Amino acid sequence: MGTFDAFQRLVWSPQFKQNCFPHRSKMGVLKSFLKRAEKKLKKAQRAFSRKQKGSKNREKARKRLARLHRKVKRRRSDFLHKTSRRLVNDNQALIFETLKIQGMMKNHHLAKAIADAGWAEFMRQCEYKAKHEGRIFAKIGTFFPSSKTCSACGHKLKELSLATRSWTCPHCGAQHDRDLNASLNIKQEGIRMLKAAGLTVLRS
Repeated sequence: MGTFDAFQRLVWSPQFKQNCFPHRSKMGVLKSFLKRAEKKLKKAQRAFSRKQKGSKNREKARKRLARLHRKVKRRRSDFLHKTSRRLVNDNQALIFETLKIQGMMKNHHLAKAIADAGWAEFMRQCEYKAKHEGRIFAKIGTFFPSSKTCSACGHKLKELSLATRSWTCPHCGAQHDRDLNASLNIKQEGIRMLKAAGLTVLRS
């Protein structure tokens, strides 16, 4: 998917991991497929490079490599379309958080995972499908401290590294999973924004 200017993290319910991807099975299948496909692509690329330029074998290797790339692209696209469709169908509102990731993409531990996830395309699909179905689509500001704010009492940490996946609030003692805590904060901020815009929120 290439380098993105922004990283979009979708959040709606407190059960983010379970609700977005039921039992995380579909996401697990996709990750497993991409891992296998990566090995096949590397092997096909090496085979293509070894073939003599202008030969029939090189052309066969080129076509095989192209087929593998198409298969990966279609599989990822199918996953994004089905997941975005499910989210739009199941919810009246979708709240996205936008984070700058220029620095994150430079981190070799994160860059590949971000690219594989296809966040930019996923948000685009959710946005146009939500608008088509008359759903509410909103974005949370870049500097909203979703991860380091306690969703129970509102206490905000001064610092929270990317490596920290869980933490305990020093003010109220609540224990937080980083992603689930962020999802609660973004949901609450989204509801605040919707109410501020004069919209009625029936379920919070």
